Amino acid sequence: MPGHFEPLPGGGAAVALDDVEISIIRSLAVQLLELIGPGPAEDAPDDPLAELFAEGPSEPPSDPVLRRLFPDAYGGPGSESASPEEADERRAHSAEFRRFTENDLRARKRENALAVIRSLDGLTSVSGEGGVLKLTRGDSEQWLSALNDLRLAIGSRLEIVDEEDTDHLYELPDDDPRKPMVMAYLWLGGLQETLVTTLMP
Repeated sequence: MPGHFEPLPGGGAAVALDDVEISIIRSLAVQLLELIGPGPAEDAPDDPLAELFAEGPSEPPSDPVLRRLFPDAYGGPGSESASPEEADERRAHSAEFRRFTENDLRARKRENALAVIRSLDGLTSVSGEGGVLKLTRGDSEQWLSALNDLRLAIGSRLEIVDEEDTDHLYELPDDDPRKPMVMAYLWLGGLQETLVTTLMP
């Protein structure tokens, strides 16, 4: 079990984490929360229906990490060869889609990161030397989403675009300042992969 998730009866998952691993994941989740930003403002309408239909931003974030976490809905492969008219139309569709979906997406990512922090805090309160983290299936799905967001964020900082970029990470010398971030990226990838396996039917 050390270093990877294993399935639990009933659809959950478990992983043994030491204090250092708990601290790393918790710190990264807190940084992700700070990056995503606060929840609804205190002066937000009390009416949940009004909040549901509140409009979000229409422009992509300027931070490259946030652009990776909240990408345009229209674009992707082939968009570079689009005509100016097609490009304008895609931008308009992306802006409209973002306006009505980004707030909800941010809220879900925020809740997933908070779920990770809460479960780790629950684990550390029981033992001062780490322990075995046990997650329900619902918790596991939140962890999986949060781990994916963390890897996207770190990968963006490392300028990872494709598999070839990932291969180069293994060749970095130990004195490269990116090495700790690379190690975290690869380790989280291992956790994510084993957690996916536990959720497979």
